[in-house]
Amino acid sequence: MKELEFYDVKSKSKFKTEKYEIREKKGRYFAVAKSESGPHECWRILSEKQAKELM
Repeated sequence: MKELEFYDVKSKSKFKTEKYEIREKKGRYFAVAKSESGPHECWRILSEKQAKELM
């Protein structure tokens, strides 16, 4: 998978990872990764084109 950058709102830090999954919710696409600083998830909005390329 391609490396993406995520922003962790709880720890207020950015991180890059190749471990994420693509989810579709109400017609919008998101990349979802586990936070490096805790048990929560970090979501990143993707365009439909980006999501199809990463799937």
